[in-house]
Formats: sequence, structure tokens, C-alpha cells
Amino acid sequence: MISPQIVLASTSPFRRELLARLGMPFETADPATDETALHGEMPEATALRLSEAKARAVASQYPEALIIGSDQIACLDGQVFGKPGNHENAVKQLRMMRGRTVNFYTGLCLLNASTGKAHLRGVPTLVTFRNLTDDQIENYLRKEQPYNCAGSAKSEGLGIAVIARMEGEDPNALIGLPLIALCDLLKIENISSI
Repeated sequence: MISPQIVLASTSPFRRELLARLGMPFETADPATDETALHGEMPEATALRLSEAKARAVASQYPEALIIGSDQIACLDGQVFGKPGNHENAVKQLRMMRGRTVNFYTGLCLLNASTGKAHLRGVPTLVTFRNLTDDQIENYLRKEQPYNCAGSAKSEGLGIAVIARMEGEDPNALIGLPLIALCDLLKIENISSI
């Protein structure tokens, strides 16, 4: 039996690097998905909905593939922190999060494009930020420029220095692709990563 093609519906170099760790051949595709949360939508639901939307956005291009979609939302006291987009927003986010514990919800979808069946998982990670000074925030942002990372925390880089503690079931989830959950979902589709 021939294994189906695997497609990562993401342009993130960090997600691509994580998926490459599994040693399986795969392609990437730009899902070009609107990442706006729906009014009243809970962060966990947003992350799951967007991960599926990203996978489905490229399904017509890969009708026989297994497509991986992932999205991440950061939340503190009911306030959602998405990608800051610029320096000013990143400063605001990090000032609000310093010394606090933030929930990062990573949504994961494995879509079987030939059947239309989507397998979904939500993987939470609690991240406690160091009590950073304004100068430390500025130094970090100048060096890292994490403007495309939820909550301005690029843990795969220098962002690890702004974090005091992490709690979660998969350290890869914070980077954006929970590999432990992905291996479970691939197994459902009879794909083994080993």
C-alpha cells in the first residue's frame, strides 16, 4: 500500500522544521486563511477552527493527501493575544504578560482530503513570563523581532529567555506544531512516524 502524500498547510519555517523531525517526506502549502476570531469565540475554539480551516484551504490542491493545519492563540484573563504584527503591539503584549502566566492554545488538524474527515486536537501550554523590565522587553524585541508569533513569544529563539516556566504535554506545541498529538493523529490514519 502506498502512503498518502503529507502536506503541511503553513508557510512557517518553524512548523516546517518541526515536521521535518519526524523524517517523513512532506510538502508545504500556503493556506492564506483569515485568522480573525469570531465574535464571542473561545480561544481554544478559535485555534481548532483555524487549524481545520488552514487544512481545508489547501485540500482542493491535494485531493488525496493528509493535510496538517495548526494555529495558536495566547490568552490572559480572557484577553486574546494574537500575532502582534509590529513593535508597538509587541511591547504592549509583553508588558501585560510580564510576571504572569499565559495560556497558549495550539490547535492541530489532520485532514484526510480524500474522505473529508478531520481529526482535531487542542494542546494547551501554560507559559509563565519573567517579570521583565521595559529595557529587557526592548532589548528582546530588537534582537528577536517576534512580530509574527502569538503573544510575542518566540520560544524557539531568544524568547526562551523571557520565559520563566512552561507546563504542557508537548514542548513543540509552543513553537506551533504539537508533534506528540500529530503522531497520534497520523496513527489513526495508519501512518507511523517510526
